[in-house]
Amino acid sequence: MASNQTPREPVDPPQEDEDLLDMDEIGEEIDEEGDHPMEGDDEDIQEEIQLQNDSIAHFDAHKDSIFCITQHPTNPAIIATGGGDDVGYIFDSTVEPGPVLPSSYQSEPRQQQERQGLAALKTLDGHTDSVNAVAFTQPHGEYVVTAGLDGKLRSWRHSKQGDWSAWDFVAEVGEVEEINWLAACPNPNQPNVVALGANDGSVWVYRIDAADSGNELNIVMTQYLHTASSTAGAWTPDGSLLATVSEDGSLYVWDVFESGQATVQLTAEDQRFEVEGGLYSVACSSTLAAVGGGEGNIRVVGLPQPADNAKKNKPGKGSNTQASSAGQILAALQAQTDGIETLSFSSPPLTLLAAGSVDGSIALFDTAHRFAVRRHIKEAHEEHAVVKVDFVRNSQKGGWLLTSAGMDGVVRRWDVRGGTTAAGQGFIKEWQGHRGGGEGGGILGFVQGGGGNRIVTAGDDSISLVFKTNIE
Repeated sequence: MASNQTPREPVDPPQEDEDLLDMDEIGEEIDEEGDHPMEGDDEDIQEEIQLQNDSIAHFDAHKDSIFCITQHPTNPAIIATGGGDDVGYIFDSTVEPGPVLPSSYQSEPRQQQERQGLAALKTLDGHTDSVNAVAFTQPHGEYVVTAGLDGKLRSWRHSKQGDWSAWDFVAEVGEVEEINWLAACPNPNQPNVVALGANDGSVWVYRIDAADSGNELNIVMTQYLHTASSTAGAWTPDGSLLATVSEDGSLYVWDVFESGQATVQLTAEDQRFEVEGGLYSVACSSTLAAVGGGEGNIRVVGLPQPADNAKKNKPGKGSNTQASSAGQILAALQAQTDGIETLSFSSPPLTLLAAGSVDGSIALFDTAHRFAVRRHIKEAHEEHAVVKVDFVRNSQKGGWLLTSAGMDGVVRRWDVRGGTTAAGQGFIKEWQGHRGGGEGGGILGFVQGGGGNRIVTAGDDSISLVFKTNIE
């Protein structure tokens, strides 16, 4: 091979030098520390971040984090979101598959054709601060309601059947400084009712009726028993009771439509119920309320039963009286090490409670067997907080599918049945597309109605992604 060096004039043989290696030292190995980049080389290195994209569509109209998401009760393809850009949107998530992320996700967007984002069907505007709660009313989704850190509750009515862009503004109220949460009542006999909790601890329930001129947002109940911010609320599956929790560590269960009063009252003054740092999550089954707080603490409380069930369960009739457990602390659980962000009860016949923690784990408790820990998935989302867990409803899979999402930007699905391998912890599949992993793109919420065939996310990176799960 030819040399690239310029020939040099011959010189006399070199004299022996003590710095030169002897022949017997030639085989000695010399440690190498590798090449050292020259000063300034790192400025010329451009790191290209490759992101896995499992989504079939995306919605990118938001300009800030998407804080909340909801799904229409009769048409699960219709999604509403709200975000830190002080606005909400309605869009249709039903689209054909496409493999390409929006340009903001690509270091070299011109390398491939950008996928077009889903179009907004309706802009839900009028807020002056972040929209952090949104809900379609039940049972038919006649109204959509947004709530914000500006204290406003705003409502729109679907005005033309078959046209999902036709939503007419109805009314707004602004009774509080900030609204923290919003929950639509599932009671079919109490249509178009929503509950909310505020930063002053108050709880409000409204009935929406566009035909009631001047009183379109009618107050059904207002309560002020919480002494600090109301952090979460949940209806029982039949919509007869509303459970609310607060930073003050209290739980109240409200009989909204009968007495309008609290049928269960538990506060941090009861040391058995006390959770240091307050309560931040709540979920209800037909007989139980579970609340979550700091350091992995969960309390499970019995709920009052409807009058007809109470009659059937009279003492002496061979029944263990569920009615007698109303308001009793049935369990104090602590399988996880950090705050409980999310709780979800399975649907019958399964008897499981799932809890997602800031420590990145998911715990499954068996409510029919003294709340024994059936599984503790310690690295469900590695070291990133689990933001939401939710059992799949109305699925041919029998309700044993659990979906989770976290600040790692990943959606995962789990088989919660017994007998799964310990190594897999019941893991089935995951879907990626959000930045996550400390890149400011975790998932702040998701919906999976309609049997769990599609999962639609609310991203901290201002993107909503649609994943097809192919449940048979």
